[in-house]
Amino acid sequence: MSAGIVKPFPLFDSYPEFRQLNFNDLSKERPVILDLLRQADQSTDPTGSYLAVRDFLHSYDGNEGTFNSYRTHVERLLLWCILVAKQPILSMRRTDAEAFMEFCLKPPAHWIGPVVKSRFVRVGARKKAPTDVYVINDAWRPFNLTQPKVVRKLADEANVEAPAPTAYRMSSGSVAQVFAACQSFFQFCTDEDLADANPFRAVKQKSRFTQRNTREVRGRSLTTLQWDFVIETAELMADEDPEHERTLFILVTLFSLYLRISDLVGREGWEPTMGSFQKQGDDWWFHAIRKGNKKDKVSVRHDYLAYLKRYRATLSLSPLPYPGEQAPLLRTLNGRAGLSDRHVRALIQGVFDRAVDRMKADGQPEDEITNLRAASLHWLRHTSATFDAEFRDMKDLQADLGHESLSTTQDNYYDSLDGKRASSVRNLRVKGH
Repeated sequence: MSAGIVKPFPLFDSYPEFRQLNFNDLSKERPVILDLLRQADQSTDPTGSYLAVRDFLHSYDGNEGTFNSYRTHVERLLLWCILVAKQPILSMRRTDAEAFMEFCLKPPAHWIGPVVKSRFVRVGARKKAPTDVYVINDAWRPFNLTQPKVVRKLADEANVEAPAPTAYRMSSGSVAQVFAACQSFFQFCTDEDLADANPFRAVKQKSRFTQRNTREVRGRSLTTLQWDFVIETAELMADEDPEHERTLFILVTLFSLYLRISDLVGREGWEPTMGSFQKQGDDWWFHAIRKGNKKDKVSVRHDYLAYLKRYRATLSLSPLPYPGEQAPLLRTLNGRAGLSDRHVRALIQGVFDRAVDRMKADGQPEDEITNLRAASLHWLRHTSATFDAEFRDMKDLQADLGHESLSTTQDNYYDSLDGKRASSVRNLRVKGH
C-alpha cells in the first residue's frame, strides 16, 4: 500500500450510481476508485477482491435497502482484507472470519466517524456536467458513531447541542447483520466457484457473534401507556387538521399489519395500491411484495377497517377498496402517487414528538416519556407483535410478520410471555396437591 494511504476509503457508490456501472468490465467505475485499487498492496489482489464484492452486490441490486445493508458490511470486510489483514478476500479462512468479527466489535479510532451521507464529493461548477471530477469525502468512515436518539431528543427539547458520543459500541443485532451479510457473500462466491469454502459458516454457530439478543426487540417496543398516547395523539392531530388523516392512516397501518417501511411505501417494481387490500369471504388481506421480494399477504384485523374507511373518505373514495382498484395507497398532499420512506418517517416522528409533549403536560412518569423519545417507526411493528403474541398462534403471527423462521418469532415475541409463564407456576405445590 502506498505510504500516503493510511485510512479506509469508500469503494462503492450510492444505489443509483452503482446500478449505472458496466458489470462486464471496469469502464464505468469512478477514476478515484480505480486509482486507489492500483495503489493498494497488489498481494491482496485488490481488483479481483473488489470485483468479487461488486458481483455479489450486483446480485442484490434489485432492492435498495438490501443493497445498502450488504454494501455496508461487505465493504468493511473488503477494506479490512486490503488494509489490515493484507490478503485477498477470497483467501479467508475461519480464523480470519473470527478476526474480522473481533475487529468489528472494536474498530480503531481512524475507522470511526460521524454519519456522512455522501461517500464522494463532486468537484465542479454548480451545474452537473459529464466532465465533473469526484473525490472521496474526507469525512467518510466505515463505522459511524452517533448519540442515541433519546440523547439527541433531550438536547433538542432543551435547545442545547447534544454531547459528543464517547465510545463506539456495536449492538448484538448489528453483529448478527455483519455475520449474516458476510456468510451470504461467501455463499455467493462458493456458488459461483470463486471460493472453495465459506469461512463464516465454519465459525461455531453458538459463538458470541451469532447469538440473538431478544431483549433488544422487547426494548424497542412501546408500552401500553405510550401506545395509547401515540394513537390518541395521531387522532387528535387528524381532528385538528385534515392533512393529518394520512398520518393517522400510516401509523395505524404500520401498527396493525406489522409492516416494515418498504411494505408500505413499496420497492422497485412494486407500489402498493388500494387494490392491495383484497376480501376473501368475510376476511380482508393486505397483499404485498415483502422482504426478499417475496409475494405475501397479511391478515387484516376487523377494527382496522374503520381507519381505512376514515382515510378513504378524505380521498372521496368508496368506503372499502374494490377488486383491482389502482388508486395509490399513499399520495402527496397535491395528489402525486407515493411517498418516500424519509417522508413517512418524518410524519411518524411528528406524532411521537407531540405525544411526548402531551405525556409531559399530563405528568406521566419520566421513564415512560424518555423511552418514547427513543422510539422510531420500526418500533410500531415490534409493539403490535409484542402486544398480540399472547393472543395469537405462533405460526399465524410468524406468517403475518413475514419471518422466514418460526424461531425468530418465538425468540423475539414469545419469550416476552415469561411473566405469564412464571405466574402460572407460582402457586403450584410440591406436596399436597
